[in-house]
Amino acid sequence: METKNYSSRASGFTLLGLSSNPQLQKPLFAVFLIMYLVTLVGNGLIILAIHSDSRLHTPMYFFLSNLSFMDICFTTVIVPKMLVNLLSETKSISYVGCLVQMYFFMALGNTDSYLLASMAIDRLVAICNPLHYDVVMSPRRCLLLLLGSCTISHLHSIVNVPLMSRLSFCASHVIKHFFCDIQPVLKLSCSDTFTNQIINMTEALAVIATPFLCILFSYLRIIITVLKIPSAVGKWKAFSTCGSHLTVVVLFYGSIIYVYFRPLSMYSVVKDRVATVVYTIVTPVLNPFIYSLRNKDMKRSLRKLRDRIHS
Repeated sequence: METKNYSSRASGFTLLGLSSNPQLQKPLFAVFLIMYLVTLVGNGLIILAIHSDSRLHTPMYFFLSNLSFMDICFTTVIVPKMLVNLLSETKSISYVGCLVQMYFFMALGNTDSYLLASMAIDRLVAICNPLHYDVVMSPRRCLLLLLGSCTISHLHSIVNVPLMSRLSFCASHVIKHFFCDIQPVLKLSCSDTFTNQIINMTEALAVIATPFLCILFSYLRIIITVLKIPSAVGKWKAFSTCGSHLTVVVLFYGSIIYVYFRPLSMYSVVKDRVATVVYTIVTPVLNPFIYSLRNKDMKRSLRKLRDRIHS
């Protein structure tokens, strides 16, 4: 068994990608290259606009700029390798490269979810306890939330990746996915993956469900508070400050829950790949548009940034 596993470490894996149809490789390359470039430019502009405008140096925009940075890193872990494989005949990834990609995918993806939870807490305090907003959401506490998000997420990866490295791969080394994710790699192993599945389900449940429940609780409190506002205009104004964030949360968590919170036996290659594309590629592309199109402050800062570049 160990000899066979050693061969997998030497030869690595083959990533099947989004489609095995040769005629679709170049069109898919063009589509995802454009999406990746839009992600880099869009999120980069959000970061520049926030850091160049002192009026946006608030907790909400602090978390938004860090979310944009994490989105850039998150997609960069996956998309460049996917683009190379779309134009390559071998579509290979080394054993170590697979584990490294898996580590940063989990770490950055979970950091994203904790940042979304931090943004929900920010909206909760702003709407439900506005008089104490500056005290509760102080720069020190915002920084602690950011550091906590990164620390918990990397600890999650530190637990899972070494467990994956102990598995044996005896027959096929073809990963039916476009990157090294836990479920498709577990499917390839000829080892007993029961321990991996239990730890992955329970520990992932804690890591992913905690920020999700935090967001859920925050919005329940927000809804209760907003419904008490007597004027319809006041209700709309309060809800409008949460609309962008709620849209991103639904896209991000909807696809994650579908992919990860099911037994390994229910893993579906095509459906899971489509759902994974939503939170790994589509959501980071849409985030800059979602957060800027309905946000007057962001629009103003982006116009100022554009004028500064052109001048």
